[in-house]
Amino acid sequence: MSQTIGRTRLAYSRVWHHVSLASPTTPSLGRLASRIAILLQGKHKPIWDPSTDCGDYVVATGCHEMLVTGKKKEQKLYYKQTTRPGALKSLNMESMMRKWGGGEVLKRAVRGMLPKNRLRDKRLERLKVFEGEAHPYKTNLIKFDGRTRRIEPEVKTEILKQNSI
Repeated sequence: MSQTIGRTRLAYSRVWHHVSLASPTTPSLGRLASRIAILLQGKHKPIWDPSTDCGDYVVATGCHEMLVTGKKKEQKLYYKQTTRPGALKSLNMESMMRKWGGGEVLKRAVRGMLPKNRLRDKRLERLKVFEGEAHPYKTNLIKFDGRTRRIEPEVKTEILKQNSI
């Protein structure tokens, strides 16, 4: 009997998920970041193991319309240190969104929710963020906001077109 039940190459295949921040049902930044972190880690899969990287890809679009509750846009600060004494710089969320866009805010939130280990940077590379709705990964996407897209082969559509003529 095989000792690798469920740990096949097919089980480790990565799925592309799409999250649109422009839709009205999108949760706030923290709740969304925790859901994205779970997808990037692969915790939703039955083969999940903390030491292996079995997570999926996530494409987040419409980051300029990110929902933030309370006064976080004015009060939340992001810090940057240049390793020189007295060189601690701070930037609030509103000016960070103006300077680098909402995608950087989302990436920092997801980065804080991923485990602090050697896999964090690899997992974060699979998060693709875009300010608008346009992105180059449309052919890769399989899941849109949790719903699976039905992929039909082009052969069937060509046969249907020939029969209708």
